[in-house]
Amino acid sequence: MTDESTASRTPSPAVVESVIPDSIGEELGFVPGDQLISINGVKPRDLIDYQFLTVEEVLKLEVIDTAGNLHHVELEKDPEDGLGLAFTEALFDGLHQCNNQCSFCFIDQQPSGHRKSLYLKDDDYRLSFLYGSYLTLTNLKETDWQRIESQRLSPLFVSVHATEPKLRADLLKNSRAGLLMNQLDWFAERHLQIHAQVVVCPGLNDNVALNRTLKDLAIHAKGDWPVILSTAVVPVGLTRFRPKNDGLIAVDVACAQKVITQVEGLQRQFKNTIGSNFAWLADEWYLIAGQALPTRSAYEDLPQKENGVGSIRAFLEEMNHATCNLPKRLQYPKRCSWVVGRLVQEALTPACKRLNEIEGLSIHLYGLTSPYWGQKQVVTGLLTGADLLEGLQGQDLGKQLLLPSVMLREDQAVFLDDMSVEALGHALKVQIRIVNGADDIVAAAIED
Repeated sequence: MTDESTASRTPSPAVVESVIPDSIGEELGFVPGDQLISINGVKPRDLIDYQFLTVEEVLKLEVIDTAGNLHHVELEKDPEDGLGLAFTEALFDGLHQCNNQCSFCFIDQQPSGHRKSLYLKDDDYRLSFLYGSYLTLTNLKETDWQRIESQRLSPLFVSVHATEPKLRADLLKNSRAGLLMNQLDWFAERHLQIHAQVVVCPGLNDNVALNRTLKDLAIHAKGDWPVILSTAVVPVGLTRFRPKNDGLIAVDVACAQKVITQVEGLQRQFKNTIGSNFAWLADEWYLIAGQALPTRSAYEDLPQKENGVGSIRAFLEEMNHATCNLPKRLQYPKRCSWVVGRLVQEALTPACKRLNEIEGLSIHLYGLTSPYWGQKQVVTGLLTGADLLEGLQGQDLGKQLLLPSVMLREDQAVFLDDMSVEALGHALKVQIRIVNGADDIVAAAIED
């Protein structure tokens, strides 16, 4: 498992972003901007280290305050009590970036000229553990493997794409990618677990290759302690900015229908042998194919919801609950708009229609294409500020524009193309409200 290509890094101080009221951190006098240097003499590399280190009952903290003064703080606490600190970054020693050259990498399909963070290729096992981002396992050095084992960093989320060694190495353009099956055995020996992802590229890893991949992964899904907990099958996403002659083919209706038939057939086999569907298709396959989404129960406990697998079904279920006690009428008439990607518009139309049954409420659902990416059928999360501006300019949007938070960079009111929500609202001359989930959408629609 050894790969010394990633040099060890000295952690930077952990910068406090916020302090929970009435927490130990507030009692100690922490404020935003303070820098945590060490805990019991150890410099935390990331949030994982921070969480492990602060479990101790007796803590000795080394802190630099906002004025640059060094403090040594000692305290005793119960093991289950945290300090109540949040930090500006999850990683204090920098991001482990990807060392692969996948032709289908979305990062490489972006235009140049935006902020540097858009071009960072995350392949960091710590972010995988903390937030469910996908990694390939190709850039781990021996100390990383040791840490995964010692700190029980499980489950991780792994981009597989193919299990046949040469094919995976060719897809990732990295000879180490062919070691995947050995790596899965390593996880199995240590009772560590994985959620897997397969991005299907027509003509490269579909058909027979996809069949082998899913069956190989299913072998590791058996027993009392399965290694592979679930697998998401996702269509490749292509933009107009991708390199020419990359050999990639977009997923079309016929391809989507074929993959659906293939994977659903395998699901029936897995149900008999494993007791679970195990491999799930991203919602996009059904939307592209023009087919009805599976029932909510088909997704079981939604293990890959954040990867767009069953997310629409889950949202519709949430919307059913959120709209079960709607008012019959509004005190004052209200007109507003709700914007989503064109690909999901039809699936969400019934939910919008239900809201419009409230007397006095008129909510218009806009399903937009993405000229920015060069995609007519696009999911909501990929819409950019430029797409919204072009698609909504000149429209009567009413009192408010309801904007799903999935369009924005995490914790930032900024779209993927760097346009801010404030700039968009000013250009469209409308009040924008960011909405998170069904309850938020319903509340925004019916509030005065």
